[in-house]
Amino acid sequence: MTMEPNQDLPPARLESPQPLLTTEIDQRGAEGLVRPTPVGPSASLFAYPWAQGRDVATPPLVVLGLIGSIVLITISFFLGGWFGTIMLLIGTIVALGLSLQVLAPQLKEYFANLLTGNAPLFLAGTALFAGLVGGLKLVGVDRPIAVWYAQANWNALGALGEVFGALGQIMIAVIAVYVAWRQYVISKDLTIQQNTITQQQTIDAYFQGVSELVIDDEGLLEDWPQERAIAEGRTAAILASVDALGRAKVLRFLSRARLLSPLKRDQRLGRPILDGQGGYAEDRLYGVRVIDLGIMLAGADLSKTDLRWSDLSDANLIRSNISDCELVKANLARTILVSATLRNSDINGARFFYGKVETASPRSRVEPPDYRTGAHTGAVVENTDFTNVEDLSEEQRQYICAWGGTKTRATVPGGCGDIPNKLGR
Repeated sequence: MTMEPNQDLPPARLESPQPLLTTEIDQRGAEGLVRPTPVGPSASLFAYPWAQGRDVATPPLVVLGLIGSIVLITISFFLGGWFGTIMLLIGTIVALGLSLQVLAPQLKEYFANLLTGNAPLFLAGTALFAGLVGGLKLVGVDRPIAVWYAQANWNALGALGEVFGALGQIMIAVIAVYVAWRQYVISKDLTIQQNTITQQQTIDAYFQGVSELVIDDEGLLEDWPQERAIAEGRTAAILASVDALGRAKVLRFLSRARLLSPLKRDQRLGRPILDGQGGYAEDRLYGVRVIDLGIMLAGADLSKTDLRWSDLSDANLIRSNISDCELVKANLARTILVSATLRNSDINGARFFYGKVETASPRSRVEPPDYRTGAHTGAVVENTDFTNVEDLSEEQRQYICAWGGTKTRATVPGGCGDIPNKLGR
């Protein structure tokens, strides 16, 4: 392949081709010209490392002279006497002359480069410092400094240095304490994350176990008495071993799976009956729940959780903490909420009773519920804290004020002045 000559190169470069050429970019050239560098037998073994691609090589005689001068100077150290002095003189003259001959172009280029780049800034800064020192000497400031230096109490300064050293040690101790505290915080966060992952795995295993327990091979609900007992035992164990968020997840799963709702049963086999609309029929009066919460949530902490559409009917939530919760559309009918806390919770659409508010009343230990009129279908809300609950409807307010008692009525938003206290205490 034939290359056309570069018209930008000097004529002398084009007329003197070199054997076995390799090209490299001259990094110092502003034009970025391609310059040939000789390789092969004709190139010198002693090329300057700062040459950066230029045709610079030391003549062989100069190299031999440098080596000879070094040998003469070395031998003269061992011989001594007048002969050694002569050898030292000759070696010194030859070494100085040849080394200056070789280094002169490079030194010239180095001093020329001082006019560009950062070197002038360094020289200017050095000159500024020297000028300030000279100016202080001219105005006589150097004499008071010398007097102060001679009369200074260096013992006091040494004691001051010890004080600074003690302060430094204190700062190091403070930094060590801070690092230890940060390690503790990071370790605590990692532990919390690990516990969260472990809890979620436990809850997933519970979901899988309950599903396999009460669903047959065809995907239909089939819960025999012993299977219901085992499902309730698993639920009681999982609710006692997880935190508030874990309990909320379990309750949402069981509610949406209709495992907490009373289902209509076949009177002979006890199997749930389909409602003809793709689900199971609900029977609040005689139905049987797959899992009956009972007292599993008594005194439980459910604060700051999402319990929307959860079926907590007939559950015992005495002294439980349900504050700052999402209770939208939750079913709290016949739920025992005595001394429970619902502060700041959203109860929009939450069911506290069935039927009409005028005839609804709390659950009774001896009287059966009447879901048509609402008698004995309501939640027990005595001594319950409803402070700052959100989206409280007028029907909810009337029922809570009528059957909540004195302490409950004092916490209802909007007050209960116009509603009689049917509880009587």
